[in-house]
Amino acid sequence: MLDDRKTAILSAVVQEYITTAQPVGSTHIADAPGVHVSPATVRNEMASLEQEGYLVQPHTSAGRIPTDKGYRFFVDHLTPSDRLDANATQQVGEFFGRAHGRLEELLSQTTDLLAHLTRYAAVVVGPQAQTAVVRSIQVVGLSLRMATVVAVLSNGHVENQTIELGSDLDDIQLATASQQLQAAVVGKPLGSVATTPLLPGNEPIDQLCRQALGALQRSQNVAPVYVGGAASVANAFDAVDIVRSVLTTLEQQYVVVSLVRDVIDRGLTVAIGAEHGLEPLVSCSVVVKSVTVEGERLGTVGVLGPTRMNYPQALATVDVVSDRLGRRLAEG
Repeated sequence: MLDDRKTAILSAVVQEYITTAQPVGSTHIADAPGVHVSPATVRNEMASLEQEGYLVQPHTSAGRIPTDKGYRFFVDHLTPSDRLDANATQQVGEFFGRAHGRLEELLSQTTDLLAHLTRYAAVVVGPQAQTAVVRSIQVVGLSLRMATVVAVLSNGHVENQTIELGSDLDDIQLATASQQLQAAVVGKPLGSVATTPLLPGNEPIDQLCRQALGALQRSQNVAPVYVGGAASVANAFDAVDIVRSVLTTLEQQYVVVSLVRDVIDRGLTVAIGAEHGLEPLVSCSVVVKSVTVEGERLGTVGVLGPTRMNYPQALATVDVVSDRLGRRLAEG
């Protein structure tokens, strides 16, 4: 455990490095809040912090920068009074005040909001569809042998699945299949549609209905994920190989979903550097927060940036946005 002076010095180094991205020397820290000691004393304390693994000196003549351990100590000792500034809070309020329409649009636009406020990559994982109730369902022909199943769910999500028809079906037969599906599954959770009994009728139409329900069943456990602001996080790194690695990883939706779920499941709100266990993002930190409605976790919002990210701002932003998104989902 660090004493008060070392804690103040480490905090000052972290905040200075977050702001400047340059190694921090003792003269910049001597008059920092809570420090107020001579540069010589600061140098001694910084050397001690380096020995204990909180700081590192990238070059012999340079100042010091925080390690992942240093960032972790800083994050763990942030005061809970840190709040989002008034201007950002107003932007969040105005955004959710005018947010309407499909769930996909809301989640996508929420990533844009997070990326804009933090200047980092933003991730929003939406609710899985299996618990949502089917409000309407329709089969729409695309060609003689292709059709799409469109289901509107109670959480605002519109599920689209393309199926290949076993035989040529005309518009009247497709409409009949849509009517059968409406009667069978509207008002029921999507997770139960695969076991929903259908009234026997014309075999080609019955087969089409079974195909439609099977297609919806396959999609119900897939959580929608939206990523925005990738260019912003790319600008935070100088090394081309790091930028390429980060951008490539962000394009892999399954990896992104697994990352944020793992961090949440481990009871963390911040995973720094190697803590999240994803090698391509070892130079990054992740700040996440669950989106809950009536105690049920329906999704996750988060930001991904360099380990020198502005943690107080990122935590405050993610906290406010997750709360407002949860309230918006509760309203349907």
